[in-house]
Amino acid sequence: MIEERFSMAGRRAVVTGGGGGFGRAFCRILAEAGAEVIPVDIDGAAAEETASLVTGAGGQAWAIECDVADATAVEGMTERLAETGSGVDVLINNAGNSPPSRRVADIPVQEWDDVIAVNLRSVFLCTRALIPMMLTTESPSIVNIASVLGMRGFHPDVISQAGYAASKAGMIGLTLQTAADYGEFGLRANAVAPGWHLGTNLSKRAGNFATPEQEARLQRTLRERVPLQRASTAEELAPLVLYLASDASRFVSGAVMTHDGGWTAI
Repeated sequence: MIEERFSMAGRRAVVTGGGGGFGRAFCRILAEAGAEVIPVDIDGAAAEETASLVTGAGGQAWAIECDVADATAVEGMTERLAETGSGVDVLINNAGNSPPSRRVADIPVQEWDDVIAVNLRSVFLCTRALIPMMLTTESPSIVNIASVLGMRGFHPDVISQAGYAASKAGMIGLTLQTAADYGEFGLRANAVAPGWHLGTNLSKRAGNFATPEQEARLQRTLRERVPLQRASTAEELAPLVLYLASDASRFVSGAVMTHDGGWTAI
C-alpha cells in the first residue's frame, strides 16, 4: 500500500539542473521509484552522466542539453519531449545560479540579471512550456526548488545575496499562483525550500572566502543558527521531492516545505 503511493512507475519526470548536485539525487530517487527520468542541463555531458548513472543502476533515463533560461532552447526541449512520449507527469524546476555573497549596493547589474534569468525566468519558461503536456497525464505535479533565503532576510555574515533571495522569493510566488491557476485541472504545484546543504551551489558559496578562518567562522555561525546543528545533503532532501512528485501527496498543492533543520523556526 505504501509502496504504491510512492510508486512512479509509468511516469515521466523532467529534472532541470539534472547534471549534478540536487538534480542528480532527484533523478536517482525518481528512477528508483520507477519513473522514466530526463535530466536537463546546460552542461550536456553532465546530464548524460546522470542518465548513465541511472540506467547503470537499472533505471530509465535519457538526457537533454538545454539552457532553460533561453525561450528558444526551451521550445526545442519541449519538441523533443513531445517526439519521444505522450506527456510529462512531473517537472522538477531545479536549475539554479548561486552568485557570490554581496550587499545590495555592491551587486553588478549583469550579475543580478543572470541570477534572475536562471533561477526564476527558467522556472516560468519550463512551467509555461510543459503545462500543456502535463495536463494530458493523470496526476501531474510540479516541484520547484526554492530556498529559505527566499523566505526571509539573513544578515550578510550568513550566506546572503539579494538577487538570489529575490529569485527564490519569486519562485515561491510563481508556485503559489500555478497551484491556484491549475488546481481545477488536477495539476499540483509545490515548492521546497532547502537550507544549509552540503555538496550544492549554496554550500559552495560558503567556501568563497579569502582565508580558511573566514570559512570556519561562517560554518560555526551556521551551526549555531540551525537547531539541528548540522548541514543536510541532497540525498536527505530527495525523498521529500519524491513525496511531492508522487500520489502520496495528492492533496498537497500550493505548499512551501522547508528542509532546513529548523533554521526558519527561530
